[in-house]
Amino acid sequence: MSNNELLVLTKKLIERNQSALQSFNKVRETGKQGDFYLEVKPFADQVKRECEEWLPLAIEWVNRIKPKHLHSVQLENTCENLQMVSVRAFFPDSSLKKFKSHVQSVDYVLNRMLGEIS
Repeated sequence: MSNNELLVLTKKLIERNQSALQSFNKVRETGKQGDFYLEVKPFADQVKRECEEWLPLAIEWVNRIKPKHLHSVQLENTCENLQMVSVRAFFPDSSLKKFKSHVQSVDYVLNRMLGEIS
């Protein structure tokens, strides 16, 4: 496993998190729920695949490097939160406060990881 591969995957997950936020803002604005088969499922499946690829590499890296303030449990929670966000992003009735809190949490951990890798 190279740091470069982990760096690329981490950046990709940051992009997915931002895409989810943009989608959420759009559906909140329009009040129109995303189409399950055309939008929700493809996006959520993509995020799930990328999380499954990223998580073992990230945990291995954290266990090897032992960066301050980053632990494997946080990484697991980040993947869970990102996958949840990837689905809720298409539903305008999702709680704004809870959604933004999860997005910020994911963003914090991924950017912290990015900073440590670089």
